[in-house]
Amino acid sequence: MTVNIKVHNLSFQYHAEPILKGISMEVEKGDILGIIGPNGSGKSTLLKNINALLRPMEGTVMLEGKDLLEMNRQEIARYMAVVPQDTSVGFNFNAYEIVMMGRVPHLDRFQKEGKRDRQIVREAMELTSSWSFKNRPITELSGGERQRVILARALAQESQVILLDEPTAFLDISYQTEIFDLVKKLNQERNLTVIAVLHDLNLASQYCHHLLLLKEGKIYRMGTPREVITTSNIREVYGTRVIVGRHPLSGTPYVSLLPGINEKNGGKKSNRVHVIGGGGSASPLLKLLYSLGHQVSVGVINAGDSDWETARELGVPCVEEVPFSSLSKERHQDNLKMIEEAELVIMANVPFGRGNLKNLEAGLHALDRGIPLLVYKGNDISSRDYTGGKAVKLYLRLKEKGAREVYEEEELMEVLE
Repeated sequence: MTVNIKVHNLSFQYHAEPILKGISMEVEKGDILGIIGPNGSGKSTLLKNINALLRPMEGTVMLEGKDLLEMNRQEIARYMAVVPQDTSVGFNFNAYEIVMMGRVPHLDRFQKEGKRDRQIVREAMELTSSWSFKNRPITELSGGERQRVILARALAQESQVILLDEPTAFLDISYQTEIFDLVKKLNQERNLTVIAVLHDLNLASQYCHHLLLLKEGKIYRMGTPREVITTSNIREVYGTRVIVGRHPLSGTPYVSLLPGINEKNGGKKSNRVHVIGGGGSASPLLKLLYSLGHQVSVGVINAGDSDWETARELGVPCVEEVPFSSLSKERHQDNLKMIEEAELVIMANVPFGRGNLKNLEAGLHALDRGIPLLVYKGNDISSRDYTGGKAVKLYLRLKEKGAREVYEEEELMEVLE
C-alpha cells in the first residue's frame, strides 16, 4: 500500500489556545482510520487541518506527496470529500441537486453537467439507497435520509479519500450501522481511504482498521483497535473505568461502561486489593472490586483460563503462569511481592491441586506480614482439595492465623468500606 496522507509535526491553535500539538501520522491508501478521544481533545480540528479548512501554525499535511497548502480548493476536492456532522442545508434544494453539487470540482467555470455527471450522480444515489427520494426537498428528509444524500454527494466527487466528522452523531442505531456498513463496503470495493472522527468507541472498534487516540491535542496511542482500546488507555484518557471484552462475532474490543465509576468524581476510598484465584474462581470478585473503584491485582493464574481473560479485559495486573503448568518458584515470588503491596488479600473459592498449593502458602505470607486475609467461603475446602488433604491442613492454618471467612458480596463490601 502507498501512503495517501502524511501529517508531520502539525500544531494548531485558536487565538492563543493550543489545540493540536506535534501531530505526526501516516494514513495508507485503503485504510479506515478512526480518530477518537474525549470532547475537546482536538478530533474535529485535526480533520479540518487534514482538509486544509484550517491552516496549521506549524507542520505540514501531504496528500499524495503534495503539500496541501500549495493546492487550491478545487484540486483538494477532487482528492477529498467531507461528510460533516451537521447535514442541515440552508436552501431548499432537492436530494438530486445536493448530490450533483459533488460534481462541481470536476467542472470548469460556467460548465454545465453532462451525461457522465448525471450517470455518476445516479450511481452514487443508488449505492446509498437515496435515488427513491431524489426529487424530495432536503429539508423534508429524515436525519438518516439526509446523511445518505450527503454521503452520495461525497461519492459523486469521485474522491480517493472520504473524511467523516461524526457522521452518525444524531442517528439511531439502525442508521448508524447502515451508514458504516456502506462505508466499509465502499472501502472494500473501491479501495477508498476513510478517516472518521467518532465518539462511539464500539463503532470505531467494529469498523476501523486503525485508531488514533487523542488526549489534550496530542497522540496518546495509534494502532489497531486491540492495541488502542484497552481499559488502561480508556481510564487514562477518558478518566473512566470500563470493561473491555471481545465482541462475540468479530472478536474486536467491546467497551462496557461501569455506571457511577469515574476517576474524576472521587467517591469512596480506594483500596489496594490482591486476589488469589485460578480456574475461573476469581472472575466475579475481580469484576466486583474493579466496579467499586479499587486497585486490584490477581495471581497466580494460568494464562488462558477465565480468570486470566477477565484480568486482561479489566486491565488488572496479574501474575500468570504458562498454561497447564504447576506454579513455579519465580511466579510464586512475584505473587508474594504483589501481596506485600496490598492492603487486603482475598482468596477466591479456588480448587487446589499439587500445582497451586503455593497459593495457600501465599495466604499465610499475607497474614505473617499483618495483611488482612479474607477467604471467600463457597464450596467446602474438603470438596476442593485434590492433594490428599494437604490443602485442608494449610486452609486450617490460615483460619488459625486469623483469616476471616466471608459468605456473600454484601459482607465483603462492608469489610472494604
